[in-house]
Amino acid sequence: MASKRGKIELSDSEIKSYLDSEKTMIIVSNGHNGFPHPMPMWFYVDDQGCLYCTTFRKSQKVANFKRDPKASLLIESGTEYAELKSVLIYATVEVIDNLEIVQDILKKITKKGLALESDKSNTAADGVLSTAPKRVLLKFVPEEYITWDHSKLGGVY
Repeated sequence: MASKRGKIELSDSEIKSYLDSEKTMIIVSNGHNGFPHPMPMWFYVDDQGCLYCTTFRKSQKVANFKRDPKASLLIESGTEYAELKSVLIYATVEVIDNLEIVQDILKKITKKGLALESDKSNTAADGVLSTAPKRVLLKFVPEEYITWDHSKLGGVY
């Protein structure tokens, strides 16, 4: 039986659209004990395709990424097998400790995550800024994408 892998892959424009529409990704760092360390995080994607999230400076994932800057990122949706859609990204991570940049990206992540009208999202974004001095920015630079969208098969496997 021929592989249907090519039929379910996402194009570059489909990847961009999907990443723009989703708000949560699972970031996986390599833990100190040899086990993967997965965590769900809200995220933002810039015009160059880099993904960002903020986290507390003293978090385990920051320690993990400082030790090993390799990450796997998973953005997924669908509740039935025929609906499963995912983007898996292998990336390298930069830990950025700059308050202005953290504040800027934190606002963008909050606005995207809450999907409120402009005035309400600005208020909510301003509210999270009080945590910014304790945070760092994780910048994920993609190296490889693996994608699938089972809905492209129309229920036929």
